[in-house]
Amino acid sequence: MSYHTESSQVLENKGKFYATFISWMLGNGSLFAWNSMLTIQDYYVYLFPRYHPTRVLTLVYQPFALGTTAILAYNEAKLNTRRRNMFGYILFSISTLALVVLDLATSGKGGLGAFIGVCILSAAFGTSDGYVQGGMVGDLSLMCPEFIQSFMAGLAASGTLTSALRLITKAAFENSQDGLRKGAIMFFAISAFFELLCVFLYAFVFPKIPIVKYYRAKAASEGSLTVAADLAAVGIQASSNSGSVEDPKHLERLTNKELLAQNVDYAVDLFLIYVLTLSIFPGFLSEDTGSHSLGSWYALVLIAMYNVWDLIGRYVPLIDSIKLTSRKGIMAATLSRFLLIPAFYFTANYGEQGWMIMLTSFLGLTNGYLTVCVLTEAPKGYKGPEQNALGNLLVAFLIAGLFSGVALDWLWLIGKGW
Repeated sequence: MSYHTESSQVLENKGKFYATFISWMLGNGSLFAWNSMLTIQDYYVYLFPRYHPTRVLTLVYQPFALGTTAILAYNEAKLNTRRRNMFGYILFSISTLALVVLDLATSGKGGLGAFIGVCILSAAFGTSDGYVQGGMVGDLSLMCPEFIQSFMAGLAASGTLTSALRLITKAAFENSQDGLRKGAIMFFAISAFFELLCVFLYAFVFPKIPIVKYYRAKAASEGSLTVAADLAAVGIQASSNSGSVEDPKHLERLTNKELLAQNVDYAVDLFLIYVLTLSIFPGFLSEDTGSHSLGSWYALVLIAMYNVWDLIGRYVPLIDSIKLTSRKGIMAATLSRFLLIPAFYFTANYGEQGWMIMLTSFLGLTNGYLTVCVLTEAPKGYKGPEQNALGNLLVAFLIAGLFSGVALDWLWLIGKGW
C-alpha cells in the first residue's frame, strides 16, 4: 500500500513539533558521549598528567571519525541508513559504559595501560560519530530544514548539558574522599543511559512519526534506496507517486562529484569553521590559558561558556532577519573568524579571565550560528537522494576540519616544552 494515499499537505505537517524535538534528542546523543569525555578532562589531566590527555584523546578520536565518515559518505547511496545509525548509537552506549568498567578495573590509578585503554575507547567514539553524524544529517537533509537546525542544536546542547552535569557532579563530590573520581564515574554512567535512550528513540519512535514517514516515502519515490529499511520498519512499502522505473529521468541524480562541485564553497566553509574552532577548543582552553582566581574551575567554566553560546548560536538562524543566506556573506564571516587566533594569544598572555570568557563565548556563538546557516541552506533545491548525499559530503568536510584543527592545536605548545 502506498503511503501517499493520505493528503500530502496533512502528512507534511503532522507530528512536526514531535519530530523536531526527537531530532534535537538524537543530535544530543550524537555527541553526548564524546562531550562527556571532553568535559571530564579535569579528571584525566589529574589521572594522566604526563600524556596531554586534552590533546591526545581528541587527536585519536578525529582520524577514526574522519575515516569512517569519508568511507560511508562515498558509499551512502547503497547503505541501510537505519542500520548505520543504530549501530552508531549502540557503539556510543557500549563505549561509554566501558569507560566506567575500565576505571573500576584499574581502581582509578592511571598509568600508561589505562591511558591506552581510554585512547581505544576514544577511537570507538570517533567511529560511532562517523556512523551517526553523517547518517543523521543525510537522513534529515531530505526532510524539512527545521529538523537539521534542531539536530545541530542538539549537538551543541550535548556540550551544554555535559558541562552543566560535570559542574554539578564536581561540586557534589568536591569535599569527599576521591571525589573527582566518583563524580567522573557517575557522569559516565548517566551518559551511557542517555545513549541507550537515543537507540530506543531512533529505532522505535522517530520512524513512526507521520511527517517522517511522509518525507522518507517521498525520498523513496525519487529514487532513494537508503530509506527502504526505515519504511519497512513501520510497515510501508515504498512506491513512486511522481514517476516510475520506466521513467529513468525521474530517478536520475547528481553524482557526489557534481554535488561537491556545486557546493564547494559550503564544504570549504564548514572545513574552515571547524579548523579554527578546534585549534582553540578544548586543548588551548584547558592547558594554555594560565592560572586564574577560578583555579581548577577555570577550564570547566571556559568549556561551559563555549558550549552554552554554541547552543545559542544554533538557534539564532531561526530569526529570519539575522540569518545569513548569502553564500559570499557566509564565506566572509567564516574567514573573519580567523582574527580570533591573535585575539586568544594576546588575551592568554596579557588579558584577564573575563576577557578570555568573553572571547570563548564569541567563539561558540559564531561556530553554532555559521554551522546551521550552511547546513540549512546547502540542501535546498535538490531531490531526496541528492540531499542525503550532500549532507554526508558536508559532514565529511566538517569532520576533516575538526581533525585539522586538532592537529593545529599542538602549535600552541611551540616554545613551551613538554
